[in-house]
Amino acid sequence: MRQPLSKSFYHAFMGIVATIKKERNIKIHLGFMIAVILCGIYFQLTKTEWLICMVLFGLVISLELVNTAIEAVVDLASPDYHELAKLAKDGAAGAVLVSAIASAIIGLAIFIPHLLSKL
Repeated sequence: MRQPLSKSFYHAFMGIVATIKKERNIKIHLGFMIAVILCGIYFQLTKTEWLICMVLFGLVISLELVNTAIEAVVDLASPDYHELAKLAKDGAAGAVLVSAIASAIIGLAIFIPHLLSKL
């Protein structure tokens, strides 16, 4: 029998909480997210700019969660060093890095005009 939908949401939420407690990098991403939200409020971002920021927040945080899951499974399956385990973990971390860099570039494109207009 399937578990109730509420239990699925509970487990998903607990996965997010566990990752935040365990992983330093997601805390860094969340810190930047809070900073962007505060700057967005200050600069009065447009609805479109907010939506872009929200998509980017979701992308980076989601990839960080997937990266953590991949690292955990790889560590469980291959506790000893293996070149394929390294590739899986490095590739997952690389995906987070690519999304974070793209988000930073897009964020600068959104915020620099607002910053210049305040000067």
